[in-house]
Amino acid sequence: MISDRDLFSLAIFLGAASMVLIVFYHFLEVNAVQESPAINKAE
Repeated sequence: MISDRDLFSLAIFLGAASMVLIVFYHFLEVNAVQESPAINKAE
């Protein structure tokens, strides 16, 4: 069975990994290239 120390270490690791992924996602979103909408020329 999982011990309290193993559960604590797992929670710390998963929390830190999720924070790294959140920061990485925001870094990608801020630096993403905006696509300009296509101009409709069917007039």
